[in-house]
Amino acid sequence: MSGLDPLPLSGRQPRAVRSALAVLEEVVAAGPGVTAKEISAALKLPQATTYRLLNLLVAEEYLVRLPDLRGFALGRRAARLSLPVVTTPPTAARAVVDHLRGLVRWGVHLASFTAGQVTLVDTDPDHPPAEPTLIARYPHASALGKLLLAAQPDWRAVARDLRRFTEHTVVDASALDRQLSTFAATGIARQCGELRPDRGCLAVPVRAPGTGELVAGLALAGPPQRVAEPNDELVALLREHADRLSPLLA
Repeated sequence: MSGLDPLPLSGRQPRAVRSALAVLEEVVAAGPGVTAKEISAALKLPQATTYRLLNLLVAEEYLVRLPDLRGFALGRRAARLSLPVVTTPPTAARAVVDHLRGLVRWGVHLASFTAGQVTLVDTDPDHPPAEPTLIARYPHASALGKLLLAAQPDWRAVARDLRRFTEHTVVDASALDRQLSTFAATGIARQCGELRPDRGCLAVPVRAPGTGELVAGLALAGPPQRVAEPNDELVALLREHADRLSPLLA
């Protein structure tokens, strides 16, 4: 850890501090893997300035470079700026999820939405999700992410980068708007090969009793062709276990 600068602030330093804080805020909003170019474009900062701020924040351990050197994520010291908001699900909730896993041949995942983004809190050990960071960062391409977006007053404030991952990824804003309206009305979201061509997913909301607030999502991951036309029994099992999770996660 470096020492504090004992010199008084110059006229330019407050602006640099504000820019550094804006970079931190952008990394939080965009999620792990955001690149310097993306940060520069989002904040309308010169790329040279963005690189200098990023290097400083990495040196001070507020940010880290990801192993592939293609993006950034929050570092050790950034975690001290706020209290943790996502905790491990209680034992009773994990038991409900495990029970569903014993009834289906698909992967079963539980995600929390209490942090304002998709956070996987109980993933299937036999069918681990391939890209958990992408699910958090690009909610438009996953069933759990679509659940979160469908519950937002303005989903565009959450999904700012409609990136295409496969030929099936919905990247047209109007088409996504219609899809999310359907998911909100039916209470079930799906993606068929949008994040990976060989993987699809169904997800249903877990809502707080009484208020109906969206707190979590329960998902089944399997072959995209099965997701496109799931049988009623499978959907009923998913909804039944989501209902059982409701009082445990609120």
